[in-house]
Amino acid sequence: MSLQSRMERLWYGRCPLALLLAPLNWLYLLALGCRRLMYLTGILPVSRLAVPVIVVGNLTVGGTGKTPLVIWLARYLQARSYKPGIVSRGYGGIAQRQPRRVEPDSDPALAGDEPVLLAQRTGCPVVVAPDRVKAAQTLLRQQTECDVLLCDDGLQHTGLARDVEIAVIDGERRFGNGYCLPAGPLREPRTRLNTVDLIVANGRAGAGEYLMEYTSLPATSLDGSREMPLDCFRQQSVHAVAAIGNPARFFSMLRRNGISIEAHAFPDHHGFRRAELEFGDGMPVLMTEKDAVKCRNFRLDNAWYVPIDAILPETFEEKLLQLLEDISRG
Repeated sequence: MSLQSRMERLWYGRCPLALLLAPLNWLYLLALGCRRLMYLTGILPVSRLAVPVIVVGNLTVGGTGKTPLVIWLARYLQARSYKPGIVSRGYGGIAQRQPRRVEPDSDPALAGDEPVLLAQRTGCPVVVAPDRVKAAQTLLRQQTECDVLLCDDGLQHTGLARDVEIAVIDGERRFGNGYCLPAGPLREPRTRLNTVDLIVANGRAGAGEYLMEYTSLPATSLDGSREMPLDCFRQQSVHAVAAIGNPARFFSMLRRNGISIEAHAFPDHHGFRRAELEFGDGMPVLMTEKDAVKCRNFRLDNAWYVPIDAILPETFEEKLLQLLEDISRG
């Protein structure tokens, strides 16, 4: 069993070890409170930018669907004549030169898989750096026409002042055992949701939450030259590969489309080798679009990725526009 699987069993199952680790939850909360107080009192600086900042983040460790939402937000803003830019930590990348501009053809091993995907799907300028403030300042110096900034996975990085906070939660797994790290999956207590502007729930929404659903697009070959409807895979078994925060979500989507799969889950941001996708049985390989950016040069004839688009309700659009209008009025 992998470390990721063990942690998920601890956090989302009924594992007695979680009770033994519970005291560490209080130590974590104490450290979190001290850090927040240092920002509130000015001991640690908070940097405000010249353009509105929309932060998209989550309370739990692992994937909740932030990247599809950031893509949706970028396209939505572009359609309304905004010129958004995107900043991200670039998790999984190993580049030493930071901040780093990310292009659609950037090496994901250097820049991170999600930033490359964001650059490909949105056409927005993307800059990555562990320091969100430096990434944002660099982007605005390079792209002076940018008039709104999307911060991917920055809810806990309070050194960057924000105008809109959007929290994304996993509608199925929710908050696990309810503990903060390391006893549970929470980066911040659930009460943090009382201070954000919008709560988006992936897959299943509760009261006061906006439901985010996905629509699957045709499967695309790794080199991008061919497309095939997902229906074409219903009459055969496939290898389903996912190295995302919650691989089960991708596997369930394929099964809902009537596809018989042999599932292969890898740790989030896993750096694939070609041999890991060569199963030697002639069955097609289906993977997520995020994984495909790391595998596009493997020249595998029968490997495909499945793009998805997020769908948000009109009520979410109306609330977002209202928040942006309030910002413009000061």
